[in-house]
Amino acid sequence: MRRKTLGRIAALVALAMLGFTGAAQAQNKLKWAHVYEVGESYHKQALWAAEEIKKRTNGKYQIEVFPASTLGKETDINQGLTLGTVDIIYTGMAFAGRTYPPMSIASGPFIFRDFHHWETFRNSPVFKELAQQYEAKSGGHHVAGYTYYGHRHLTANKLVQKPEDMKGMKLRVPDAPLFVMFPKAVGANPTPIAFAEVYLALQNGTVDAQENPLPTIDAKKFYEVQKYIILTGHITESLVTVVGSGTWSKLSADEKKVFGDVLWEASSHATQDIVQAENALVGEFEKRGKAVVKVDRGPFIQAVQKAVTAPDAPWPKELYDRVQALK
Repeated sequence: MRRKTLGRIAALVALAMLGFTGAAQAQNKLKWAHVYEVGESYHKQALWAAEEIKKRTNGKYQIEVFPASTLGKETDINQGLTLGTVDIIYTGMAFAGRTYPPMSIASGPFIFRDFHHWETFRNSPVFKELAQQYEAKSGGHHVAGYTYYGHRHLTANKLVQKPEDMKGMKLRVPDAPLFVMFPKAVGANPTPIAFAEVYLALQNGTVDAQENPLPTIDAKKFYEVQKYIILTGHITESLVTVVGSGTWSKLSADEKKVFGDVLWEASSHATQDIVQAENALVGEFEKRGKAVVKVDRGPFIQAVQKAVTAPDAPWPKELYDRVQALK
């Protein structure tokens, strides 16, 4: 009789342990949110990273990736990171700059001379310091990856060849304060519109123009509703991969290394994909019969100089000088 009782107790303990294991496993399902299309490299690399993290943690962490604003606009997913409703996001440096303003220098107009200058910044102590300060200011959100988004170019139904041509133009910009710097410097009217709503806004004339890198112009098909693609290259844009403080703080040291290694590697893969796409797309757009306009960037650079070095810029002049000194 005693053996039967002991057997029943053992069975109940085993069942309880199974239930506990199931509950623990459920707690390790993470959400990764972003605003980009499923065909873009950012999403493909997020899927790769999710699978790689699952593999390297023996299935302990299962990450589901939510693309194309399915969990909200960029402002929403940044808030979700703080609220704990999402665990990982891609976000632009201008959006990260809402938490720690100097971060937004990487989204400033004509801050970087070219891709090589940006890549040097990516691997520099300057970027690492900014990421650490962001983590401190945000209460522990951890920057684990840094991806090249591309040179932002203008698309419009009006030919633009010099800054004066943009005077009075209604230019769609992302909903982050920094993005008004370039349009204001050239006399355009910055109009914040959520990324998912840009195509329709261009189509119905709510705005006259927008600006994004060539791979994004291609992926979102903005060229279908715009006459000109104008190669201003006014911002060298980038995305940080951020792990929310609530999630990052729960990881062990070994798990943090896995997440950090994988997410940085994924951002490096996506960076190379974007560079290759940029290099190919000018010719591709021309083959499709699109009007691709090359401009003298000098006058545009001159137009923004006062703004990027002003005392009220979101970054100190000392930081600007450090970034400019990178070779």
